[in-house]
Amino acid sequence: MKVGISTATFFTRLLTEDSFSVIRRLGGECAEVFLTTWFEYEPSFADLLRERKDEAGVEVYSVHALNTQFEPELFNAADRTRRDAETLYRKVLAVGQKIGAKFYTFHGRTRLKRTAYISPEKFGRRMEELGRMALDYGITLCLENVHWAAFSFPEFFTEAKEFCPSVGAVLDIKQARQSGRDWREYIDAMGDRLRNVHISDCDAEGNIRLVGRGVFPFPELVGRLRAADYDGPLMIEQYAGDYDNFEQVADSVKYIQNIIGGNYAN
Repeated sequence: MKVGISTATFFTRLLTEDSFSVIRRLGGECAEVFLTTWFEYEPSFADLLRERKDEAGVEVYSVHALNTQFEPELFNAADRTRRDAETLYRKVLAVGQKIGAKFYTFHGRTRLKRTAYISPEKFGRRMEELGRMALDYGITLCLENVHWAAFSFPEFFTEAKEFCPSVGAVLDIKQARQSGRDWREYIDAMGDRLRNVHISDCDAEGNIRLVGRGVFPFPELVGRLRAADYDGPLMIEQYAGDYDNFEQVADSVKYIQNIIGGNYAN
């Protein structure tokens, strides 16, 4: 297992293209690139990202878009709306391909009304269509558990995955907590589809904290991931307000590396 850092961790502190050198300096072994604006979906920006990540010597493992800009509309019943969303989706895939990403972290449909019903079969079949588009770019589409999106509870993925064999999964332990469910249930539901893990920490009241500064049982997480034959990264994904300086993020990287290496000391 590697320890990666999402560029989202530096959002508002660094421009996306300036994140790679910092990730390398902080000890990150790979990165997830979080694209946040229309500008960042353009081919010229992909060229800049590739240049900067090559200069820093950082492996890009996955790509992530600011999904509310277009991902929900990929499921829209109106052809024109859906086609426009697909144009943006393919732009993100093209950026990911150019910078070497192998996975796309995806939220998809939203659950703006918690009581809204989303058919796992209908959703899964559309995910398979989108997953096959992603494979054209050498990228595996991966659905993330998100408390306000389609995959908010583990049973949904258990049912939907039957209809989307090309689609992987991303575990976000923070989102599991915000959904009011145990993160272990999501690992069970994802099974051999698990391709990426987003990590942060929390205090005893459930408030987000920087990795290594809370009470989350990371040794157990690593053990359960190994038991599930997961060999992808643990991707640190924090908010800019979770830390005071970049060296604190470096401490988080070392903390997780120690656990992966069998040394549970802080």
